[in-house]
Amino acid sequence: MSFSTSLSGLNANQQKLNVIGNNLANINTIGFKSSTVEFSDLVSQSVGGSSANPMQVGLGVTTGSISPNFSQGGIENTGVPTNVAVQGNGFFVIGGAATRSYTRAGDFSFDANGTLVTADGQPVQGFTATNPVNGAIITTGQPTNIVVPPGVLRPPTATTQFGTVSNLNAGAAVGATFTASTQIYDSLGTAHVATITYTNTGPGAWNYSITVPGAEVTNAGAVAGTPFVINNGALTFTGAGVLSTVAVGAGAAAAPANIAITSPTWKNGAAATNFTWAILDANSSPTLTGYTAPSATSSVTQNGAAAGTVSGISIDSAGQIVATLGAGQTVIVGQLALANFNNPQGLVKVGSNRFGESASAGIANVGVAGTGGRGGLIGSSLEQSNVDMAQEFTQMILAQRGYQANSKSITTADQILVDTLNLKQ
Repeated sequence: MSFSTSLSGLNANQQKLNVIGNNLANINTIGFKSSTVEFSDLVSQSVGGSSANPMQVGLGVTTGSISPNFSQGGIENTGVPTNVAVQGNGFFVIGGAATRSYTRAGDFSFDANGTLVTADGQPVQGFTATNPVNGAIITTGQPTNIVVPPGVLRPPTATTQFGTVSNLNAGAAVGATFTASTQIYDSLGTAHVATITYTNTGPGAWNYSITVPGAEVTNAGAVAGTPFVINNGALTFTGAGVLSTVAVGAGAAAAPANIAITSPTWKNGAAATNFTWAILDANSSPTLTGYTAPSATSSVTQNGAAAGTVSGISIDSAGQIVATLGAGQTVIVGQLALANFNNPQGLVKVGSNRFGESASAGIANVGVAGTGGRGGLIGSSLEQSNVDMAQEFTQMILAQRGYQANSKSITTADQILVDTLNLKQ
């Protein structure tokens, strides 16, 4: 029994040395997660006796578990725009639905077809479909391959929403005007200037008129050199300068709400695209104020873009794939998907810095960074291996001493057996 018990100790410590060796071999592997070995004893044999307590002799040791350690690795800035690191929980999603795997290694690049891939050529999954109303990336449903061929002419994006953050001076005289302008793009990518003209009609009361150049439309009544009105109405503010009511055209005043505008017929033949004037921001707060301060516009937004050639790609901190078109113009063309699991330790290592699903890990919860318990992303950076060299060397010494002790037990048991055989002489 002493031979088999000590042999189990040799095997267990050898297994631990194998794991430590693998950890040290991957000390410079991007996104590598070290593994930890835990031992457990084997069943014990009862040897009887008159003791009130059980008298048992253990039958050795076995490897109880080899589990990955998902502690955060160090973040290194690489300067490569398609590199990205996960800070916190989560894994990048790799491959199609039938061959899906997960990784922490964000050393991505684009292949010859413009597909975002891992270092070994596996496609990275994300969200690329856009909302036709506001152009935002739709991050629900199943992720797909991210394809952005560099140098290819990107189609234009027609403006569907525009807005300004403006203050209208509460001290302005009746009849005083203030204008704010923004570029909007039609379906062909041609830019047009939409001008919002505000006219004071009394304390806390303003009329507004939204116009585009008359020479650029073919609607009835359009005259070259004269602004063509596409929407008008009235605004009122409370005594605290907060927007209180909005009237569209000759309609009745109502609570502030974003205003739908019918597109004119563009002379260049572009298809009509209706707009929304965003009077409310994402938090449903009015973007117009009526304080006693000079009338001014502090911000202008719109979601359209002209056609352009992709000259560069980068990944921002939200995981959005940002394409640069021409002279500094950018458009979001996709967003990386992240997955997390109820029990990440249950994932199976499949090589090439990737993990596979298992029943122990649970079902992958796929979404975007910063939501659902998933961590954040750091662009132009990579997560390094989390192997702690000092700890690995310490564990190596302990495993080595354990191996030596068990080998000595075998040698001692063998010597006792020899002495026993020699008794017959």
